[in-house]
Amino acid sequence: MVETAVSDKVKNKLIDRFGRTVDYVRLSVTDRCDFRCVYCMTEDMEFLPRRQVLTLEEIYRVARAFTRLGVKKLRLTGGEPMVRSNVMSLITALGKLPGLEELLLTTNGARLDKLAGPLRDAGVNRMNISIDSLQEDRFKRITRVGNLHKVLAGIDEARRYDFDRIRLNTVIMKGYNDDEVLPLADYALSRGIDIAFIEEMPLGQASDHDRNETVCSNDWVREKLEAEYTLTPSVSRTAGPSKYYSVAGSQGRLGFISPMSHNFCADCNRVRVTVEGRLLLCLGNEHSMDLREVIRDGNAEPSRDFEGLENWGDIPETEVDERLREHIISAMDLKPERHHFYEQDYEQPVRLMNMTGG
Repeated sequence: MVETAVSDKVKNKLIDRFGRTVDYVRLSVTDRCDFRCVYCMTEDMEFLPRRQVLTLEEIYRVARAFTRLGVKKLRLTGGEPMVRSNVMSLITALGKLPGLEELLLTTNGARLDKLAGPLRDAGVNRMNISIDSLQEDRFKRITRVGNLHKVLAGIDEARRYDFDRIRLNTVIMKGYNDDEVLPLADYALSRGIDIAFIEEMPLGQASDHDRNETVCSNDWVREKLEAEYTLTPSVSRTAGPSKYYSVAGSQGRLGFISPMSHNFCADCNRVRVTVEGRLLLCLGNEHSMDLREVIRDGNAEPSRDFEGLENWGDIPETEVDERLREHIISAMDLKPERHHFYEQDYEQPVRLMNMTGG
C-alpha cells in the first residue's frame, strides 16, 4: 500500500532523496526495432508478448500522470518508436498535454523520409537520430540490417522542417568506427546540426563483442576533435546529460555524453519508463517500480475502455490515475545516488538497451 499522505511540497513536483528535481521522462513505446545494433540488441532477439506491453492509451495515461507532477519534457524512445502501429496517434495526443514544454524523439531515422513532416506537425520539438558510420559496409555491420541511404535521406528530410534542434547520436567503438570521429563530425557540422558522441554502456550482454574491449572514452574522442576544431563551451543547456561545444562557422554543436569517464549523476533530472510499464529510476541500476500493475488495477490484461477515442484528452481521471501519481511520487525515494558502470564490485544491469528504452 503506497502512502497517500503526500506533502504539499511535492504534490506537483518530483524530488528525490538527494534533492534532485525530476522533470524529464524518457518513455519507451516499443522494445522492437527494424535494426539490430550490436550495442543495443543481440542478433536473435526475443521481444515481449503483446499482453506485457502497455497499450498506447496506457502510455498516454502514464505520460499525463507525469506532466501532472511537473514533468516538462517527454522523450519517446524504443526500440525504434516509429515501428509501433498507430504511434502517430499517441504522439499527437502527447503533443497536446497541458504543461508539457518539449516533446522529443529518439529514432534510427529510417522512416523519417516519410514521417519527419507529420512528426513536426504533431508537436515534436527536437529529434535525435542515431548514426554510427557513414560507410555502407560498416553501417551494415553495426546495425546488422540497416540501410544507410534510408537514414541519410531521413536526415535530409528532417532538415526541411523547423525542428528546434536535430542531433545525431554516435556511439564510438574501438575496432568498429573509431576512425570515423572526424568524418561524422564534419557531416553534422556542415549541415548545421548537432552531433553527440556517446560512450558505450554495459547494458546487457552483447552477443558479438566484449564491451570492456570496445568502449571508447570521450576524452580520446575530444582529443581527435580538438586537433581539427577550436571548441568553445556552449552556454545553452538541454534537459539531458550532453555537454556541448560550439564550433566557429557552424550552427551545429559537438556534444559528449560520458557516463563512464565523467559521471554526471549529481545533476540527474531523468527517469525512464519501459514499454512494459517499469519505472526505472536509474539507467545503470535496477531500482524500479511496476506502473503497469497500478494502471491495470491488478489485472493481467489491459483495459480496452478507451480504445478508439478520437480525442485522448477526453480519457477521464479515475482513482487509478490518482494511485498512479502516488506511486510515481513514492518511487522518487528509490532513485539511487549514482550508477556504477564497469565497476568490478557492482553487478551490472542485465537488460539490453532496447528493453531499457534508448
